[in-house]
Amino acid sequence: MKVYFKKHRVYLKYSFGLSRSNNNWYDRIYVYLKRNNITGIGEAAPSPRYNESIHLIEKILQNGIKIPQSHTSYEKIWKYLKPQLSEIKSLEAAFSMALLDYMAKVEKKTVSKFLKLKQNKIHKTSYTIAIGRISQIEEKVKDAEGYKILKVKLGTVDNDKNIIKEIRKYTDKKIRVDANEGWKLDQGLEICDWLNKYNIELIEQPFPSNKIEDTIKLKEYTDIDIYADENSCTSSDISKIHSAFDGINIKLMKCGSIFEAINMIQLAKRYKLKVMLGCMIETSVAISAAAQLAGEVDLIDLDGNLLIKNDPFIGAEIHKGCLKISSNYGLGLNLKKEFINLKV
Repeated sequence: MKVYFKKHRVYLKYSFGLSRSNNNWYDRIYVYLKRNNITGIGEAAPSPRYNESIHLIEKILQNGIKIPQSHTSYEKIWKYLKPQLSEIKSLEAAFSMALLDYMAKVEKKTVSKFLKLKQNKIHKTSYTIAIGRISQIEEKVKDAEGYKILKVKLGTVDNDKNIIKEIRKYTDKKIRVDANEGWKLDQGLEICDWLNKYNIELIEQPFPSNKIEDTIKLKEYTDIDIYADENSCTSSDISKIHSAFDGINIKLMKCGSIFEAINMIQLAKRYKLKVMLGCMIETSVAISAAAQLAGEVDLIDLDGNLLIKNDPFIGAEIHKGCLKISSNYGLGLNLKKEFINLKV
């Protein structure tokens, strides 16, 4: 088995604004594991929030990654691979995707069937409206016409209410709020009161990750479910935060692999936490990988590929606002003809 990698720059339909950043494009790394005529592919979408970058990933890959040629067990291959990835979670995620894509193709199964996961429920996914110009909100709401739920980025404090009011001019759809650590306690308490009349399903990561006591106070104060994102990176976080949240958001790029995501799901259920599958801005490679876990969770927020103008792949798709994974083997991906340069 040989390792290949390629970089691809994705351009966004709209500027993607969070409480802490704003971007019009991102670079992504595709990792390939190839033997004979079978190729497994994974995607790394690093975030500076977790001190990861494309530069770090390229440096590790350029130094070379060794694959054991004698093992046929994916567990043993993963055990050999992981220590070489310098604890870069997005890179670990990419290799876990590529490995499982390859192994499932060998056995002529989807990844979810290969891992014996529950098959995909009918899940409505949310569509993200990022922080940006208020004048663009009407257009963004129209773009989200086929989706039943909106994910709205807040955390700007001064503009948060204006964003919600503007959205409510055009739709009464259920809203998931994501503050991306942007509020302080007094702001969170006040805006939760205000949000109660706007059909809000949940609030994600209202405060900085080191403000657990504030989050506990907010959870006790409001009837709106509070979900952890930046507080919920790996399974080791769950025992520390379970009393502060109603649910967690699992992202492959944070936790480091499909294997760790499964661990997180199982542990969250033991703590009676709800589980949402989330994503960064990712193409259909990583979205299709996360989608393999859809049958195991409560909520889906897998729309990163929908916000991209030049997604090179077709994989998991949305039909009438609901996620549907491909029945093709592995991750179920097909490369679009115009991106032949990404083939290995």
